[in-house]
Amino acid sequence: MATIAFFALAVFGLGALSVATDRDIIDAPGLGQIPGVSGMVAAVVVFALVLWATVRRGHASFGSAPVIALLTALVHLATVWFAVLVATSDVVVATAVAGDLVRGGASLVLLAAAAVAAWGGIALRRTKSAQPRWPWERDEGE
Repeated sequence: MATIAFFALAVFGLGALSVATDRDIIDAPGLGQIPGVSGMVAAVVVFALVLWATVRRGHASFGSAPVIALLTALVHLATVWFAVLVATSDVVVATAVAGDLVRGGASLVLLAAAAVAAWGGIALRRTKSAQPRWPWERDEGE
């Protein structure tokens, strides 16, 4: 559930940033959607794996949320940089696109979305939440 929340918050945040600034998140001619999609897929996978590893421990710490957020944002940035490098064969363009992600706020949006979703996922684990049940589904002894 936290991974879906991260993806939803990230897509909403990036969309809101794009509307607020009136520019594309990745604004380089001829790149297409591959760098953005590959960066987001990598970010979701890393977020899910690191959060899963964190909550698998007996007592997950909320201090892990900033680490998860930072790793997610860095992997997104590195994946976009690499995808642009493969698409253009130009290190300068790849670095400029990555720099625009940081300066334009997209990396901050992903960092915040990952931090909020990671905190929520850890909170769900720490509270030992269970599937909701109707009153008639409960045992008489409860």
